[in-house]
Amino acid sequence: MAKSINEKINELKTGVEWFYSEDFKLEQAAERYRDLTALAKEIEHDLDGLKNEVKVIEEDFSK
Repeated sequence: MAKSINEKINELKTGVEWFYSEDFKLEQAAERYRDLTALAKEIEHDLDGLKNEVKVIEEDFSK
């Protein structure tokens, strides 16, 4: 089942918090950064899709 935008945002927040936690390990930082960057792009894509849906709905109601 696909994750919701909110779930992805929470995952991103948790991932970013790791960089400031006691669990931070420099050896893992680059990989985690790449993973979080990909997740952020996925969220951005999802939000763009949602924005387009809202525009379509606005157009339908404005007729």
